[in-house]
Amino acid sequence: MQIIRDINYLQKLQSIMEFIAQDSVNQAIKFQVELDEIINDIPHMPFKYRKSIYFNNNNIRDLIFKGYIIPYKIDTTKNQIIIIGINKYMEKLI
Repeated sequence: MQIIRDINYLQKLQSIMEFIAQDSVNQAIKFQVELDEIINDIPHMPFKYRKSIYFNNNNIRDLIFKGYIIPYKIDTTKNQIIIIGINKYMEKLI
């Protein structure tokens, strides 16, 4: 499966990287490298992560990484995984 990184994801990731880099450029780079490794592994088991709590669609999953949630859509007809965005993770309150 091909991985597509949506412009919304790329813009938000850039902001996160700039924020982390204020403390440490090395930590910002490490964050992105580790995140890319996990994202690049998604095609091996695309349904590995939980069904998204933000979308009512079984093909949209939530990858959680270091306090961030990265929703992605599995499009089996186009053989693609679309990385939708990245946001600070906040548990749903009961």
